[in-house]
Amino acid sequence: MAIFNRRNKDRPSNADGDAAPTEKEKVKWSKRPANTAFKQQRLKAWQPILTPKAVLPTLFIIGLIFAPIGALIVWGSGKVTTITLDYTQCDVDAPTDGSFQAMPTSAFDYAFKSGSSETKSSISAPTWSFSNDSSRPVGQEARCEIEFEIPYNLGPGVFLYYKLTNYYQNHRRYVMSLDTTQLKGDRRSTSQIDDGDCKPITSSGGKPYYPCGLIANSVFNGKNQILLTSCLDGAQNQTYNFTEKGIAWGGIKKNYAVTPGYDSPSDVLPPPNWARRYPDGYTEFPNLYEDEHFQIWMRIAALPTFRKLWARNDDEVMTQGRYRVAAYMNYPVKQFSGTKSVVISTVSWIGGKQPFLGWAYIAAAILCVVLAIAGLIRHLVKPRKLGDMSLLSWNQSNAGR
Repeated sequence: MAIFNRRNKDRPSNADGDAAPTEKEKVKWSKRPANTAFKQQRLKAWQPILTPKAVLPTLFIIGLIFAPIGALIVWGSGKVTTITLDYTQCDVDAPTDGSFQAMPTSAFDYAFKSGSSETKSSISAPTWSFSNDSSRPVGQEARCEIEFEIPYNLGPGVFLYYKLTNYYQNHRRYVMSLDTTQLKGDRRSTSQIDDGDCKPITSSGGKPYYPCGLIANSVFNGKNQILLTSCLDGAQNQTYNFTEKGIAWGGIKKNYAVTPGYDSPSDVLPPPNWARRYPDGYTEFPNLYEDEHFQIWMRIAALPTFRKLWARNDDEVMTQGRYRVAAYMNYPVKQFSGTKSVVISTVSWIGGKQPFLGWAYIAAAILCVVLAIAGLIRHLVKPRKLGDMSLLSWNQSNAGR
């Protein structure tokens, strides 16, 4: 019907009588990608041909590079001495009458530096004693005292850690349970805290917790002190002084405020697990900017077994002798089948005692060399001609079967 074809009267028709699209419309509605090297997959690329002459030397070279790197890392890690004292069961197994008893072998570990003639069995086992005195300051009532021997001088550069096991700080709910805005000093109302990420530690009685969240509520509170009780050479007793300053990374202080944005300490509440430290609430705001223990705790550990720095001494040698460390039994770990330990360690240019990376390099080097040797033997015994058309599947005698 001509009345419906007026607009297309100048357009040529196809075999069915329909108007054929113009070239302009073809270009407009085309789904073909643009004619560029990227979209048409014409980018230049290098596709190496994996011949024996290329692969075998590469494997040998990788092995020769990785082997000395791994050996150097293992050597550096071997220069570190680490002493681990597990005091989880001190309140159960240690004597409470003031005497000291040898710790179980499973409760302590010595990792001496390479070249040392000392072994775990060659020195006297650590001893421990437990006491519970309500007249002591808050947080120091239940105390585990451990005496241990250091067979040679350590440091300078001695670090005191606490170690926890079976503690999953990387649990998603735990990781998200904090309010970074509140930690930086901004005022956060009760409703904002309740609706934020701090669940389930948000507020109580219409007042927000400061700091809120599971991470802040569970901060480690087992203080540690070390006293040199008797030197092996008969010298006078002395205290080996650690400092708790300079233990956190310098860049993380900016994430915390000296005081929050609230008008008065009575406007907020301490987290539930801080109640023993602040039984009557805050009389003044906690200075999270200077609390480096808190800052270290807020850096989430990736694995369930971890240790965090508590104190350090970068200047003095920890002389050979017998020492006593006092660890306070505040932090509960038995409820989740965990353990807590005091760790004393030196460092080397590679850091702490972590030989795994070095052995991983060595294992990779051995694997590369073994593969290179196996490939070389295979190539010499039964070489394969490159580009042999007879090896194609359709040229085989049984290709049609």
